[in-house]
Amino acid sequence: MLREPVEITVDANGKVELPMGLFAEAGLGCGARLLAYSAGDGRIELRRAEDAINDLLTNGTL
Repeated sequence: MLREPVEITVDANGKVELPMGLFAEAGLGCGARLLAYSAGDGRIELRRAEDAINDLLTNGTL
Protein backbone atom coordinates (compact mmCIF):
# COMPACT_ATOMS: atom_id res chain seq x y z
CA MET A 1 0.00 0.00 0.00
CA LEU A 2 1.25 3.46 -0.84
CA ARG A 3 2.55 5.11 2.30
CA GLU A 4 2.07 8.70 1.22
CA PRO A 5 -0.59 9.59 -1.37
CA VAL A 6 0.61 11.65 -4.32
CA GLU A 7 -1.67 13.98 -6.25
CA ILE A 8 -1.28 13.54 -10.01
CA THR A 9 -2.79 15.72 -12.73
CA VAL A 10 -3.92 14.54 -16.15
CA ASP A 11 -2.45 16.97 -18.72
CA ALA A 12 -4.23 18.37 -21.80
CA ASN A 13 -3.00 15.39 -23.85
CA GLY A 14 -4.44 12.88 -21.38
CA LYS A 15 -1.04 11.91 -19.99
CA VAL A 16 0.16 11.59 -16.41
CA GLU A 17 3.59 11.33 -14.84
CA LEU A 18 4.00 8.97 -11.91
CA PRO A 19 6.75 9.52 -9.35
CA MET A 20 9.53 6.92 -9.38
CA GLY A 21 8.87 6.33 -5.68
CA LEU A 22 5.55 4.70 -6.57
CA PHE A 23 7.30 2.24 -8.84
CA ALA A 24 10.08 1.56 -6.36
CA GLU A 25 7.57 0.86 -3.61
CA ALA A 26 5.76 -1.58 -5.92
CA GLY A 27 9.03 -3.32 -6.79
CA LEU A 28 9.11 -1.98 -10.36
CA GLY A 29 12.01 -0.37 -12.14
CA CYS A 30 12.77 1.41 -15.39
CA GLY A 31 11.75 -0.66 -18.38
CA ALA A 32 9.04 -2.58 -16.52
CA ARG A 33 6.21 -3.61 -18.84
CA LEU A 34 2.80 -2.78 -17.38
CA LEU A 35 -0.83 -3.25 -18.35
CA ALA A 36 -3.28 -0.50 -17.42
CA TYR A 37 -7.01 -1.02 -17.19
CA SER A 38 -10.06 0.63 -15.70
CA ALA A 39 -11.23 -1.03 -12.51
CA GLY A 40 -14.40 1.07 -12.59
CA ASP A 41 -15.55 3.52 -9.93
CA GLY A 42 -12.84 6.05 -10.84
CA ARG A 43 -9.88 3.67 -10.43
CA ILE A 44 -7.19 2.73 -12.93
CA GLU A 45 -4.98 -0.22 -12.08
CA LEU A 46 -1.49 -1.04 -13.29
CA ARG A 47 -0.11 -4.58 -13.28
CA ARG A 48 3.12 -6.17 -14.39
CA ALA A 49 2.38 -7.48 -17.88
CA GLU A 50 3.91 -10.87 -17.07
CA ASP A 51 1.77 -11.27 -13.92
CA ALA A 52 -1.43 -10.35 -15.75
CA ILE A 53 -0.65 -12.73 -18.62
CA ASN A 54 0.20 -15.58 -16.20
CA ASP A 55 -3.08 -15.00 -14.32
CA LEU A 56 -5.02 -15.00 -17.59
CA LEU A 57 -3.41 -18.28 -18.70
CA THR A 58 -3.83 -19.89 -15.28
CA ASN A 59 -7.36 -18.94 -14.32
CA GLY A 60 -8.80 -16.83 -17.12
CA THR A 61 -8.88 -13.53 -15.21
CA LEU A 62 -6.72 -10.45 -15.02
